Amino acid sequence: MEKKLTIAICTYNRVKLLLETMESLAMLNSIKKAEVLIVDNNSSDNTESEVAKFIQNANYEIRYINEKRQGLSFARNTAIEHSEGKYIAFLDDDAIPDSNWIESIIQFFEVNDEVYAVGGKIIPKFETERPSWLVEGLEYSYTIVDLGEERREYPGNLYPFGANMAFRRSVLEKYKFPTHLGRKGTTLISGEETWLFNKLKEENWEYCYIPNMVVKHFVPVERLEKDWVLKRFYFQGVTKKLMCTNRTENVKSVIEMFLKYIYTCVKGPFLQDEGEKLLNQCRQNSIRGFCNYFFKKSS
Repeated sequence: MEKKLTIAICTYNRVKLLLETMESLAMLNSIKKAEVLIVDNNSSDNTESEVAKFIQNANYEIRYINEKRQGLSFARNTAIEHSEGKYIAFLDDDAIPDSNWIESIIQFFEVNDEVYAVGGKIIPKFETERPSWLVEGLEYSYTIVDLGEERREYPGNLYPFGANMAFRRSVLEKYKFPTHLGRKGTTLISGEETWLFNKLKEENWEYCYIPNMVVKHFVPVERLEKDWVLKRFYFQGVTKKLMCTNRTENVKSVIEMFLKYIYTCVKGPFLQDEGEKLLNQCRQNSIRGFCNYFFKKSS
C-alpha cells in the first residue's frame, strides 16, 4: 500500500530519547499510512544496534539510514532522497506526537491544495521545573510554539519549526536544506529552516500553522542554564552572518545589528525583571556572534 506520509527523524547520539520517540509512534492513529525513516547522522553511541533491535518487533514500517556527512541538513536531505510518502514530515528525536498527529497532517493537505507546508503546536516537556527567568521572548529558543487554536499564518519572521513540520513532496523535490546551515554535531548553528521557508515565500507558496498538529518536546536540564541560552543566541548571530550571501545583505544586517545594539544599550539599565534582563543580554550576545564571525570572515 502506498504510504501517504514519510516521518523523518534525524538523530545524533541520543539513542535513549530516540527510542522513546519511536515507541510513541506505535501508539499513533493511522500509523499504517506512514513510513518512518531514522537517519543516523554519524552517531558514536549504540544508535544503530538499538534501532535494529527495535525494528525486529515494530508494528509499523521503519527504515534505518546512516548519513556519515555531519550536519542536520545533510541528514534531512538524505531523508528526502529515501522517502516514498506523498507528504514528508520532520519530527525531532526527542519529540512525542499527539495520537492524531499523522491524520492531522494528511487530512489538512488533502483538503487544502493551496498550502505547501505546515507547522504545529510544540509543547515543552521540561526535565526539571521551568526556570522563572524563561520569559516569552526566550521561548522560541526552546522551540516552544503555541499560536492558538485556529489555523493561521505565521507572524513576522516566524516559521514552522523542525521539531514539528511537514511538506508536500513537490516542495522538497525543488528545494533541499542548505548544508552550510543547521546543526553540525553539537554546534548551535541554525537557519536552514528559515532559508527554506524564505524560498517558499519567493515562490508565493503558502504555509501555515495548524493547532491540531501537536507534539511534546523534551527540554533537558542542561538547556535550562542561562549559559546555554546565551550560547544559543550567540550562534543565532553567527547564523545571521552565514545567511548573508551578498554585499547588500551584509550591509542590511550590519545596520540591523547596530540598531539592535543601540536599543539594548538604552533599554538595559531600566530592566528590573530577571528574565527580561537575560533576554536583553541574549540579544547582545547575538550581536556579538554576528560581529565576531563578520570580522573573522573579513580578515
